[in-house]
Amino acid sequence: MNILLENRVALVTGAGAGIGRAIAQALAGAGARVVLADIDLDAAESTARQILAQGGQALPVACDVTKPIQVKVAVEAAVENFKALHILVNNAGISPLCAFERISLEEWNRVLAINLTGPFLFCQAALPYLRQAGSLGRIINIGSLAGQIGGIAAGAHYAASKGGLLVLTRALARLLAPDRVTVNAISPGTTDTSLTQAWGEETRQALIRQIPLGRLGQPADIAALAVFLVSDSASFITGATLNVNGGMFIA
Repeated sequence: MNILLENRVALVTGAGAGIGRAIAQALAGAGARVVLADIDLDAAESTARQILAQGGQALPVACDVTKPIQVKVAVEAAVENFKALHILVNNAGISPLCAFERISLEEWNRVLAINLTGPFLFCQAALPYLRQAGSLGRIINIGSLAGQIGGIAAGAHYAASKGGLLVLTRALARLLAPDRVTVNAISPGTTDTSLTQAWGEETRQALIRQIPLGRLGQPADIAALAVFLVSDSASFITGATLNVNGGMFIA
């Protein structure tokens, strides 16, 4: 399927690396103009250079997703530079490994602030522009297998944050359906990114043995689905959680 997203503007959080970078590149490759929001501006600029080198349009923006003012600035940058906002991808997140009894309140709050409050803030800030986009409006929240089954390697705070994000997705889908804006979640299984690479090879191999398809997910696996969900072909899909996990969770 040849998907064309010309004249559409997307904002991707956590676009400096991993799944966010892959999604941003894929959207740009389909013709979208992409705002790359990341707490690491150097990483966002690196992604932007790759997109520009391939003939795409990209704007890197430094943004801590837990800071409402920075979130508002990132959204306004999209509108000021590209004159619209059609697509929001809430991807930024952290996945610390920690036994439940050792999770401090500070660490619990930090994980929920980035993984759940961040998407909440971005959805609020982007809402007027997505409503203006009407049937071209899209929100994609990047969830996790951990949010569906409670996690395997990731901590309980991570699983709780992603479970909340999946419920937020369904709530927003109902809220925005009259505006013809769709809201969906992609729920990756264990994916080969810098986050999971930091877990160590022994942990990674143990996880691979539990995956029916016998490999970790790749960022491109998630990016391909994201591009489809923002396309015209997916205009009747909303409130869904779509699994990309190699068969680890089948519902």
